[in-house]
Amino acid sequence: MAQGIPDEIMMDGALIKDLAEVAKDEALLQGVLMRIQESSNSSELVTYAPFTLFPTPVPKAVFLQALAVQTHYNTLVDKISQDPDFLQEALASTIEVDDFTARLFRIHQQILKEGKAQSIVLGLNRSDYMLDQGEDGSSSLKQIEINTIAASFGGLSSRTPDVHRHVLKVAGKLEESQRILDNNPASGLAGAVAKAWELYGSERAAVMFLVEETQRNIFDQRYIESELWKRNIPTIRKRFDDVIKTGSLDQDKKLFVDGHEVAVVYFRNGYMPQNYISEQTWDARLLMERSLAVKCPDISTHLAGTKKVQQVLARPGVLERFFPDQPQLVEQIRATFAGLYTLDMGPEGDKTVAMALAAPDRFVLKPQREGGGNNIYGSEICQVLQGAKGTTERTAYILMDKIHPAPVQNYLLRRDAPLKISNCLSELGVFGTYVRRGKDTVMNECVGHLLRTKSSEHSDGGVAAGVAVLDNPLLV
Repeated sequence: MAQGIPDEIMMDGALIKDLAEVAKDEALLQGVLMRIQESSNSSELVTYAPFTLFPTPVPKAVFLQALAVQTHYNTLVDKISQDPDFLQEALASTIEVDDFTARLFRIHQQILKEGKAQSIVLGLNRSDYMLDQGEDGSSSLKQIEINTIAASFGGLSSRTPDVHRHVLKVAGKLEESQRILDNNPASGLAGAVAKAWELYGSERAAVMFLVEETQRNIFDQRYIESELWKRNIPTIRKRFDDVIKTGSLDQDKKLFVDGHEVAVVYFRNGYMPQNYISEQTWDARLLMERSLAVKCPDISTHLAGTKKVQQVLARPGVLERFFPDQPQLVEQIRATFAGLYTLDMGPEGDKTVAMALAAPDRFVLKPQREGGGNNIYGSEICQVLQGAKGTTERTAYILMDKIHPAPVQNYLLRRDAPLKISNCLSELGVFGTYVRRGKDTVMNECVGHLLRTKSSEHSDGGVAAGVAVLDNPLLV
């Protein structure tokens, strides 16, 4: 089983059918849950969140590398958020053509002009990787992106290890079941929120989860809420609409929503253009940014997570700006970078366009968007770049080398989907948390991992987008 599930199990149709039933029931028992889409108005209809029947083999060395580099990524994001000159330079071309990033950037500028009301900074990040398979069969860790806002599945991925342990035991694989790692990002994420709440210094004030109108993935958030309530920290769930209608600042810039003083705003919404349905929504974001509440993320940390910043960081000498005299740390981070290329106007961007048009299957075209399902592949890359020929429209994107992970066979368990074997590709996420007050870093931790797996026929998309499913690494 070192490289996966043995063929005698994978090909035993009757056994697979039994294991699938066992797995689904165990997922329900463990609380690996999502609301059913058709029932957005009802909180009572739920099903298991989609997941793999078996855990996926992941080489131990690259897994440990991803965990080890996370605290450095936390530091990097935090340093970028405190460097307005760098953000201005990095995003200059993007904000000319990408209205969403431009709107966020204008809020950032306004807060800089007014001065930040709150010196406490809270970061809950997730850095995502794929394993690029070399011609010699070796795997290298390559970063896909870093999520600095609404990084999800810390809750549900805290519940999946026991599901796979149980499935492996029932399949007669006791030794393998013991190699599934404990994983509790929900507790770690809540721990960082709790630290920020404590530093805010008011026992009456609440942690506000800013959430979408309808939330299929509510249980993922509820696990973090539950961890906060265990620590006697009050939480409230509010939407942009609630902030628009009832949000206000007092003379000390304390934020009140629906009569509650808010110590921490935890954004689980606000990362896509369609989240801002009116000018009032943008006003609500500005109100929260101006307030004394700790923002997770604050506006500059949100911008630090853009694809354009990721591409600029890959340029020679840029990491050294943030880590002078720390060549080993720079090397640790840089080792995880995939090839990233600018599409800015000028000879370098022209060269990138020519390279992409000559071999589109080697690359991924990425807009400045979060939430999965936004990337562009293959012949569509040619359509977009030829359509933007000679215009600044291309600067809304970056180009990245396509990663080539080794496919693994598995069964993807989804409500109402047929039980069939699939060639699968996986993406490893690592959760990082940090809290800073003024110049002092109070906390900087790696708090867990997430493995998501999808059929190799899908180029793009996460669990929430309905393409990937939850998984666990089986270290080999």
